[in-house]
Order: sequence, then C-alpha cells, then structure tokens
Amino acid sequence: MSGKAYIDRAKRILLGTPRDIQDPKIFHHISLIAFFAWVGLGADGISSSAYGPEEAYLALGGHPVLALFVAAATVVTVFVISASYSQIIEAFPSGGGGYIVASKLLGEKAGVVSGSALVIDYVLTITVSVAAGADAIFSFLPAGWMPHKFQFIAFTLAVLIWLNLRGVKESVVALTPIFLAFILTHVPLILYAIFRHVPDLPEVGARVSADLNAASVEMGWLGVGALLLRAYSMGAGTYTGIEAVSNSMQTLREPRVQTGKRAMLYLACSLAFMAGGIILGYVLNGVTHVPGKTLNAVLFGDLVGDLWQGSTAKYITAFVLFTEAVLLFVAAQTGFLGGPQVLSNMANDLYMPRRFAHLSERLVTKYGVYFMGGMAFLMLFITGGSVRYLVIMYSINVFLTFSLSQFGMVVHWWKDRDREARWKHGMLVNGVGFVLTASILCVTVVMKFPEGGWITLLITGSFVAASFYIRRHYRYAARMMRRLDELLLNLPPPTTIAQEPLVRRQAPTAVIMVSGYNGLGMHVFFSIIRSFPGTFRNFVFISAGVVDTSRFKGVAQIENLRADLGRQLQNYVEFAKGHGYYAEARHQVGTDVLEIIKDLAEQVAADYPNCSFFAGKLVFEEENFITRLLHNQTAFLAQKRLVFSGHPMIVLPVRAID
Repeated sequence: MSGKAYIDRAKRILLGTPRDIQDPKIFHHISLIAFFAWVGLGADGISSSAYGPEEAYLALGGHPVLALFVAAATVVTVFVISASYSQIIEAFPSGGGGYIVASKLLGEKAGVVSGSALVIDYVLTITVSVAAGADAIFSFLPAGWMPHKFQFIAFTLAVLIWLNLRGVKESVVALTPIFLAFILTHVPLILYAIFRHVPDLPEVGARVSADLNAASVEMGWLGVGALLLRAYSMGAGTYTGIEAVSNSMQTLREPRVQTGKRAMLYLACSLAFMAGGIILGYVLNGVTHVPGKTLNAVLFGDLVGDLWQGSTAKYITAFVLFTEAVLLFVAAQTGFLGGPQVLSNMANDLYMPRRFAHLSERLVTKYGVYFMGGMAFLMLFITGGSVRYLVIMYSINVFLTFSLSQFGMVVHWWKDRDREARWKHGMLVNGVGFVLTASILCVTVVMKFPEGGWITLLITGSFVAASFYIRRHYRYAARMMRRLDELLLNLPPPTTIAQEPLVRRQAPTAVIMVSGYNGLGMHVFFSIIRSFPGTFRNFVFISAGVVDTSRFKGVAQIENLRADLGRQLQNYVEFAKGHGYYAEARHQVGTDVLEIIKDLAEQVAADYPNCSFFAGKLVFEEENFITRLLHNQTAFLAQKRLVFSGHPMIVLPVRAID
C-alpha cells in the first residue's frame, strides 16, 4: 500500500467516509432536531452560568444580598433577548445571524461590523468556555497539577477541532450525554439550594432591606444604582450564545422556523433558570470567595456536604463540577458551529477569503473550523487563559451584534408596517431588545474599556478593516476578469463549417480546465492555438462544479449547478468546432475540486492517450501572501497532482492589469 493510500485510510478513520451530496436524504441526515439544537447551540448560553453569575455576584463586593435584584434583571433580560431573536428566526428562516440581519436591514457596512464582532465573539466563545472548563476541573484536582492546565486546554481544543471536522451532527450527538449529565446534576442542586431556605425568606427580605438602606447611606441612591448596574454589566457574559440558534438555522431540521423557535424556548427557560437560580443560591447560602475555587465549586460543595458525608460527598462534588467543566467544552461547540457559518456568509459576499465557503467531503466548512480553532489558540496565548479577562472581551462583541440585529429588526418592522399586520407587536419586542442590549453595550464599554475592553475593540476593528480590504481586492480582480470577458466573450461567432470535425483519439489533444464559460477559459484556448500552431486537433474542456455553502441548500440546487455548468461548457465546444477542431466537454459536481479534476483527467487520458493539460491562472504584478491567500492555487495544485500521475500540464499566466 502506498503512502498516499495510508494517508487516505487514516483520514477515513479519523474523519469518516465522504458524504454523498446526491443523496436526496442528505439534508435530513445532517440536520438537527430541536433537542439536539438545544444541546449543540444552547450549551453556550447554559454553560455561561458557570462564570456569568459569579462575575455579577463578586462585583457587588460587601453588598452580596443585593444580588437578588441582579438575579431578577438577569431572568428578565434572558427572556427579552430570546423573544426578540425568535422574531429574527421568523423573518430570516434560512439563517438570521447578526451579519445577515444587519447587512440586509442596515446596509453592508453595518453588516461587516456585526459579522466581524460575531466572528470574534465565537472565537471567544470557544476560548472562554474551554478556559472556564479547565478552571472548573482544576478546582478539585491537586494543586500540583496546575502547571499542566494550559496543555490540557490545548488538547481539548484539538479534540473539538477533530470532532467538528467529522460533521455537525456527529459532534453534537457525541456530546449529548455530557449535556444531560449537567442538567440532571445541576437542576436538583439548584432547587435544593433555594427550597432549603424557603422558611428563611422573611429573614432574607429583612437583610435585603437593611443592606439597601445601609448602601444608600454609604454611597447614596445614585451610587447604589451604579453598583447594581456594574454588577449587571459584569454578568453580561450570561447572555452570550442566545443568538446561536438564529445564526445556525441552516443546520436545523425542517420546518426550520418551528424547530428554531422551539430550540430558542428550551434555551431561554434553561438559561433563565440556571443563571437566576445560581445567583439566588449564592445569596441564600451565603457563598463567599475561596481562593483557587469557583463560586459554583463552593456552593455545590456545601450543598453536597449537607446531603452526604465523607468521601461520598467529595466524589459527588467532583462529578458535579466535572459535568459543569465538560459542558463548558460542549459550549465551545457553539463557536465551531456558528463561527464558520458567519465566515461562510461573509465569504459568499467576498468579505472573507472564498475558501471559507468551501465544504469538505464531510460537508463541513473545514477552513472555518481551522480558523476558529487557530484563533482560539491565539486568544488563549494572549490572555493566558484568564476567564475574567476573556469575559470582558467577550461581552462587548456579543452586545454589539445584539444591538445591531435588534435595531435592524426595528427598521424592518417600520418599513414593512403597511404589509405586516403585527408590526406594532414586533417593533415593541425588538425595540425593547434594542434599548436593553444597547444600554448594556454602552455600560460595558465604558466600565470595561480600561480593564481590557480596548483590546477587543482593537481586534474587532482590525477584523473589520481586513474585511473591507479583502472585498476591495476581490472587486479589483473581478474588474480584471470582466475586461477579459468583454474582450473574449463578445467575439463574432465562428463561420459555420460544412462538416463537423471527426474525433481522432490518437491525435494530440489539449485538455483545458475551466471554471465556467468566461474570458479566462477563452484566453487559454487562444493561447494554446497561438503557442502551439497546428499541434492540437482535439480539445476537451473539463470543469469541476464546486458545491459550497451558497449552493448547498437542497438537491435541486445541486442539479441546477450541474445543468448550468453543462450549458456553459457547451459554448466552448461550439466555438472550438466552429474553428474546425473536434471538441467535447466533461464535468462533475462535488466538494473537492482537486479530486474532481483528477478523476476527470484520468477519464480523458484513458480516451485520449496523447493528451496534454492546460489551465489559466490570474497573476498580479505584485504577488504576495495576501494574493496567494485570497485566490485559490487550484491550477498549481492540479498541476502537481497530474505531473506525479504521469500527465503533462502547463499553467498559462493571465496578467491582471488596469
């Protein structure tokens, strides 16, 4: 067995066998029902109860009992944001993430800002979730293990990348038992933390009143309001992940709107219960900070210790914290689901490299998965895995996206008020959502700017600038291609010949790789005739129809792609025949352009033994890393494969000039 065969076999074992895009049931097989959407997309929001409530509670300092007001505000905020995103699901059933909503309703520039913030948000979702999960695990491990925490985080990220390269549904199903273990351990403990103190509620009410009066005397009512507002904003990480369902509608089972709204309801109820219940548990049980432990570790340790004794309590507490930690790793899954989808949408609009829209043979956006994993590693390195620092960066981006999405929906309802009977209700819900999220954004930026908020604004701003640069470059390249099209696609039709050329299979044959009927393909055709006069009598045009995220929406779309590509290639055939050459065209549709080209090349070589392969490549006067990144190297990669397979291939450069 050759080295490549071993590599292919290992790839199949690790990633699974390729998906069949021709299978009419493929979309049913890889889509998520509401329950799995709650697991895969809702874990981010639910897991934020491991760090959001703690940050809010600690921000109150010497007035922890006032956290009751923060708990109430948290529950209300969760339901308001969830309700507003349910309306986005209705308005954008094919996917209504922050990028699409802002782009369609507020314009491309607002969309790029929202999309950039959302990508960074998903990167931080992965980073903060894995880092917080590691904190939870190392809370009950011996202190001597602490130096190995970073290596543990890196290993976890690598496993998540591998899972997501296997496929969306596979990664979610594999993590479902962990999610259920978290729910079954945390819900009873939170209920116990609350109901065990029901007889003490009058006393708690008195403590709240006394502490409120004392705080007002100490800092004034304005100071009390500022304290509560700061605690509320510090817990803003609790609301991250609510937008994940609307952003990933493409992964949901039909009917998508009902599935999405049901998943959103599950998420809202579970997040409100977890976050509000944990804060209430802190207050009722008098939880205080213990160095080296999370507040959840302290709370659940006390609760379990009250129910069991000795080593039993120790092991149960460790298991509870373990489920919490691993759920945080599941929450990182949201970033791997949502982030590549946003990158794909931006790539389809040419604000990101086109390869982010490409699908692997497992029908996942593998370059997006690699990017999210790589950026998460970078963020971990920059921040040292500090959850507190990451949450500061995290919450600013998510509320920027929230605010733009909600404002966009307000504009939508106002513009469509003549056609939408329920526009007032919709505008009220999204209006309240906008005021709420925009207020949190402003407070968070002001309060957290000197604590590291400026870094996330710098990173997001740089991402926005890079997006506009990429779009500018692609427009320049498209302008060059249009010039070629104008010059070479508007030539007068060839003179009709009396007899169609006959095929001579042993004669020299030029096989031209094209991406469709365009000026680049015609340029290669004329270059071959000019450079090799009288050499080739047969011409075969081959093309790979690449199924990317813009086309992977149904079997009908794939069939339309195949038919359209066939019609385009026929233009080459007719033009070549009109000039006295024998010509034919062959094409395939799939996700891997190199595999398709290799397969077509082997078929043509079997039929035409004396064949040579050609392809055109747009070249720029100043080639650099950016141009190589933004333009695929398909021609050169195909040349390498074919040459090593024994088939000669020439890449003809086409200058990009103004």
